[in-house]
Amino acid sequence: MPICRELRPLYPPHGGPIRCLPDGRWFDAGQRTWRDRRGRSTPSPDLVALIPARTTRIGLATAHLDHDPTNNRLRNLKSLCQRCHMIYDRPHHLAQPRITYRSRYAGGDLFPGSYGRHL
Repeated sequence: MPICRELRPLYPPHGGPIRCLPDGRWFDAGQRTWRDRRGRSTPSPDLVALIPARTTRIGLATAHLDHDPTNNRLRNLKSLCQRCHMIYDRPHHLAQPRITYRSRYAGGDLFPGSYGRHL
């Protein structure tokens, strides 16, 4: 899903290198300003804050807000960088192993024998 022209300044360039800080601030070279995690302009960091700065490549991804990849309605999609996408999906990813384990455990209650082993 392409980014609207008026919203492009809020996102870093896809595939382009940017300087970023551990707190999520990044340098927008096109506008020559620092931006926060939400893309808003923020004051420049001091020299001590710039020490851990690193250069990285940004890849934009489309996040499904309800975690259902079949629901592609525009109100359910959001363009996020890969880092923000992983942060957004973290609670869902942490819950998945437990859901899988519980469903296998329930399947063992329904069928006799050793469940999960291939014959």
